Amino acid sequence: MFANRVTSLALIAVCQIGAMALWFSATAIVPALKAQIGLDELTASLFTSAVQFGFVVGTLISALLGLADQLDPRKFFMGSALVGAVANVLIIVGDPTSDFAVAMRFVTGACMAGIYPVGMKLATTWARADMGFVVGILVGAIILGQSSPHLFNALGGVDWRFTLAAASGSAVLAAVVMRFVNIGPNIGKAPRFDARVALRAWTIPALRLANLGYLGHMWELFAMYAWIAVFLDASFRLSMSEQNASVYAAYATFATVAVGSIGCVVAGAAADRWGRTTITIVAMAVSGSCCLIVGFLFGANPLMLTALCLIWGISIVADSAQFSASVAELSDPSHVGTMLTVQTSAGFLLTLLTIHLLPFMVETVGWHYAFACLSIGPFIGVIAMWRLRFSPDAAKLANGRG
Repeated sequence: MFANRVTSLALIAVCQIGAMALWFSATAIVPALKAQIGLDELTASLFTSAVQFGFVVGTLISALLGLADQLDPRKFFMGSALVGAVANVLIIVGDPTSDFAVAMRFVTGACMAGIYPVGMKLATTWARADMGFVVGILVGAIILGQSSPHLFNALGGVDWRFTLAAASGSAVLAAVVMRFVNIGPNIGKAPRFDARVALRAWTIPALRLANLGYLGHMWELFAMYAWIAVFLDASFRLSMSEQNASVYAAYATFATVAVGSIGCVVAGAAADRWGRTTITIVAMAVSGSCCLIVGFLFGANPLMLTALCLIWGISIVADSAQFSASVAELSDPSHVGTMLTVQTSAGFLLTLLTIHLLPFMVETVGWHYAFACLSIGPFIGVIAMWRLRFSPDAAKLANGRG
C-alpha cells in the first residue's frame, strides 16, 4: 500500500505539473507580443482574465452538477487536459490579438475545472495524518506547472509560438500519465445529486471562514502572477539592454513563481505540525508586506529586486494548500470534490477584479505603488483565519492543531 501511495501521489503531481502549464502559457508571452506586435493592455489582461473567467464558469457548472464527486476523477482530468491542450495550441494558427485567441483562453480556463480541484481531490484520497503535506505537494506541483511557460519562454528565445506549443504538449503528456494513477482508500461514495450542497461552503461557519481566508489570499495571488513578468521586464529595461532584459526577466519570473512550490511543501509539513491557521496567518503577513515594499525597488538593482520577488513568490502561495486542506478536513468526505470546486470558483471569480485593477493602478500611480493595493487581501485573510483559529471546529484541522 505504501508503494502504491507514493507512486500514485508522484504521478498525480507529475500530471498537475504538465496540465497546469496551460494556465499561464499566454500570460508568459505578453512581454514578447508587446514588443513584437504592440499588444494592447486590454488584450494582455484578457489573456489571463479569460482563463480565470472560463475557470469560474467551469467550476460553477462542475459544482452545481457535482461532477467532481460523480465522475471518475481520472477520466474527468484526462478529458479536460486534452481539450485544454487543443484550445491552447489553436492560438498559434490564428492572430494572437484576436477575439478567437481570447475565446480559446476561455475554453482553456473552463477545462482547468477538471484539472485543478480534481487533482487535489485525488491527492486527498491518499492522505493520512498528513493532509497539509499531501495537498502542499499537489499545490506545489500546480505552481511549478503554472511557472513552466515562463521557462519555455526563456528557453525558446522568447518565441511565443514555442511557448504555446510546449505547454500544450505538456498537457497531453499529463493526460497520458493520468491513465496510470490509482485512487486512494479515502475516496467517499458518490453522493446523490443535490445542487444545494454547494451552498454549504457559505452556510457552515468554519467553512465560511476558511473560504474567506482563501479569498484574501486570491485577491493578491493571481494579480501578482499575471503582471510580475511585465513588472520585471519594465524594471530590468531601465538597467540593461532590451534583449537581455526580456530574457533575464523571463528567468526571474519563472524563478519567482516556481519557488512557490518549495513554499507549498514546506508550509504543508509545518501546518501538519503547528496548525493550518498559524501557517496561513504568517504567510499572508509576509506576502502582504512584500506587496507594500516591492514597488520601491522598481528600477533598482535586478538582483536585489529578484531576491525580494523570490521571498514574495514563496510566501504568496505557501498558504494556498492549507486553505484547500482546511476545506477538505471541514467537509463531509463524500462532498470534498464539490467543496474544493466551490472554493476555487469563488477565489478565481475574485481574481477577475484584481487582474484588471492592477494595470489601472499602474496607469494611475505607476509601478512604484501599484502592487500596494494587493495587500488588502492578505490583511482580510489574516482576520478570517484568526477567527477560525478560535472556532470550536478548529479541532478538525491538522489533527487537532487548528
